[in-house]
Amino acid sequence: MFKKILIAEDFQDTNKGIVHALEVNLQIDIIQEELYCDKAFNRFKVAFEKGEPYELLISDLTFKESHVDRRLTSGIDLIKAIRGVDKNIKIIVNSMIENPTEINALFKDQKINGYVCKGRNSLNELLEGIQEVYQNRTFVSPQLNLNSSNSVFEMDKYDIMILKDLAEGLTKKEISEKLKKLNISPNSESTIDKKVSKLFDEFGAKNTHHLIAKLIKQGKL
Repeated sequence: MFKKILIAEDFQDTNKGIVHALEVNLQIDIIQEELYCDKAFNRFKVAFEKGEPYELLISDLTFKESHVDRRLTSGIDLIKAIRGVDKNIKIIVNSMIENPTEINALFKDQKINGYVCKGRNSLNELLEGIQEVYQNRTFVSPQLNLNSSNSVFEMDKYDIMILKDLAEGLTKKEISEKLKKLNISPNSESTIDKKVSKLFDEFGAKNTHHLIAKLIKQGKL
């Protein structure tokens, strides 16, 4: 079993619950919890440089803003930073997100080893997930059906161009006019609207701001 685990979760009560469950059920030797991604990364890096690396990272994806200055603002930022130093560390994401496309992207792009969806049984699922990941198997909370997203949706250059313009505050009409000036087709306002609507569906977004925030967190924008 893993001997050294790092937990990144911005709710202290959740942290304490995870730590207690791991101590009681898995007898982990060293469990360290951090409320901020930057502090979690710094602790990981110090241990790695000492030749005493953490074997497993358990991280949420979203971290609330605070008065503390932050360089790493999300779980994905943390995972990327840690993967940049140690490609062998096992990673389990513990999050409320249920969208298959987003979860599939975590396995594909961030190379995570397990995904636990927070809920009534999430502590038991986390314990099971840790044991599965330790055996070099992947784990996904059983209530999730990742096959409902047959493949991870890939945005093309056209999608990204539109989204960047939206993020800059341009309206769909203004984007349409810009595409026409650049001789880029399709360039109709209705086509742009359909493209954006499809992205809403693929990424489970409620509106343009929500979509852009999700894509930034996933490192796609």
